[in-house]
Amino acid sequence: MTQQLTLLSPSGERTLVELKEAPDFTRPAAPLRSRVAYAAAHVVPRTAGDNTPNAPADIDWDATLGFRRNLYSWGLGVADAMDTAQRNLGLDSVATRELIARSAEVARYSGGALVVGVNTDHLSDVSVSLATAIDAYKEQLHFAEDHEAPAVLMASRHIARAADGAADYAHAYREVLQSASQPVVLHWLGEAFDPSLAGYFGSREWQFAAATVISIIEENVDRVSGIKMSLLDAAAEVYLRERLPNGVRMFTGDDFNYVGLIGGADVPVATQPDIDPSSERRHSDALLGAFAAIGPAASVAIQALDADDPARYLEVLAPTEELSRQIFSHPTYFYKTGVAFLSWLNGHQPAFQMMSGQHSSRSLPHLSRIVELANAANVLEDPALASERWQAMLRLNGVEA
Repeated sequence: MTQQLTLLSPSGERTLVELKEAPDFTRPAAPLRSRVAYAAAHVVPRTAGDNTPNAPADIDWDATLGFRRNLYSWGLGVADAMDTAQRNLGLDSVATRELIARSAEVARYSGGALVVGVNTDHLSDVSVSLATAIDAYKEQLHFAEDHEAPAVLMASRHIARAADGAADYAHAYREVLQSASQPVVLHWLGEAFDPSLAGYFGSREWQFAAATVISIIEENVDRVSGIKMSLLDAAAEVYLRERLPNGVRMFTGDDFNYVGLIGGADVPVATQPDIDPSSERRHSDALLGAFAAIGPAASVAIQALDADDPARYLEVLAPTEELSRQIFSHPTYFYKTGVAFLSWLNGHQPAFQMMSGQHSSRSLPHLSRIVELANAANVLEDPALASERWQAMLRLNGVEA
């Protein structure tokens, strides 16, 4: 007998849809080749912990690190201690350092690729001098390096407040990059993810900010391995991608348009921005929060590119983009709720909980739409378990099937 899912509309109307069978996805037999792909992983709180607003993070380390091992088993890398791990929204500086240290150990034992976020968010003052912010960046960078974890230099709220134009950004990044012992990944995070970062790199106009980014990279090209771009603007990403120096990767952080950006010239997509035929930059690699939500599908899609099968790539990955757009819908910075919700539905954590109570940041109809789209996109890893957990959550909230 076909199982059905109960869905809930914003008006309170209940509908039923057919529950799909588990996806027939297979883990890769060899490392992924055609794209470099990192899933920005979330953090699982301890169910009995006091993970209320402003409380120190109380982390379920077994579930948190188990989730990372699962991503590695699918051939994906892990981007840790990033926004998806609730930096500035529950993950305090003490927990951040422990997460980096533990995650680095798991990566070493698992043979997995890891990058970790470094920032200035351990500073207690909201506003500091540019010099103080630079020193804070260096402190976190050196901690990551001490644990043999390659760094992603995350966009900093302190730098955004202290910098007075593009020259200050160039100075700050020059100072930090020259102190790095190995190349790092830069991060351009748009204000949809964090309104306090508006005008980052010295301008609210992305073309002017892009010129500053290119200048920073060209000046420090031996210290920059790539840049993660999270503006949710595919055309802006392609523009910058085509102008990067040789050897510097573009990691898409565009959770709205990743199918075309990762597929690139290998996978014609109608909504994809034009790619300059003369450009050597034919695609973006990936560093995505969305990939934490759809890890097996992301792996299988890249396996298809490895096998020179763009049709299979689109078959698997294209349906996930509407799901990702729902997870990352306005206000975008609450996307972590959707990632944790899918983790719970897929059996990777014992409860739908988040640090600082962030699991309450999305409505029941919003979560219902995630369930609907996850089912349609074939990313419910154990559909029967997902249905059981979703139905229990509905009943808990007074909604009967």
